[in-house]
Amino acid sequence: MEITGALVATLSKKAKENRQIIVDVFKGGGHFGGSFSCTDILTVLYNSVMNVDPANPKWEGRDYFILSKGHANGALATVLATRGFYSCEQLETFNCLDSPFGEHPTQKMPGVEIPTGSLGHGLSIGVGIALSLKLDKKDSKVYVLMGDGELHEGQVWEAMQAAPKWGLDNLIAIVDRNRLSMDGPTESVSMPLEPLVDKWSSFNWAVKTVDGHDVRALLEVSSAIPFRTGSPSVIIANTVKGKGVSFMEGDYNWHYGLLNEETRRQALSEIAEAR
Repeated sequence: MEITGALVATLSKKAKENRQIIVDVFKGGGHFGGSFSCTDILTVLYNSVMNVDPANPKWEGRDYFILSKGHANGALATVLATRGFYSCEQLETFNCLDSPFGEHPTQKMPGVEIPTGSLGHGLSIGVGIALSLKLDKKDSKVYVLMGDGELHEGQVWEAMQAAPKWGLDNLIAIVDRNRLSMDGPTESVSMPLEPLVDKWSSFNWAVKTVDGHDVRALLEVSSAIPFRTGSPSVIIANTVKGKGVSFMEGDYNWHYGLLNEETRRQALSEIAEAR
């Protein structure tokens, strides 16, 4: 992958456009905080990193993506639409009765591998898919986007132990490290996560940290995958919950919220003006 200024500019613009679409997708309310914190990550993955075919979502040679933090489906549904898996107009039914698009992903959405929502399951599923690909001698990769709040689930740590045992260097975990859960800071509402890099490393994962809102940095770290032959990789992406909207940024109360017309206009304006 050649990382050019033009590519960085294009992806940065697309991430901004995706955030603007998310505002309208959530017209009836939605998980703004966690969707905005991972918008840049998803935009980079689907538009420059992963091998996918929007015209053939079940293409056998595809890379696999699991949104373990399923409540960020507003961001995933938007990124899939702007990538061409379906039209943006279809998102107008988001979270409506009988719509394929809801607050959490299901396989009714083209491009979704597995329904998610119960936090902590995604990495275990990713381990299974990655092991299957290894046994079948396929080159596809498996990307699992996790919230840092779900690292409080014990099943995550069991999956972390399993992946190195099988040498799954085709498995990439990405931690959306916005440091906030729906109840408050991750370091105080439950068991502290830090030192997080050391913990993943002690489980024999190859670890890199990155600014999760820096498109160039995301491209650079993705181009280095796998970070170590024979080991699973984890990207700890430092992010801001509610990124792009001043009254949402760093406020766990915007884990889920509803905009009125005034705050909607403000959100769209701030996203448009962001650098």
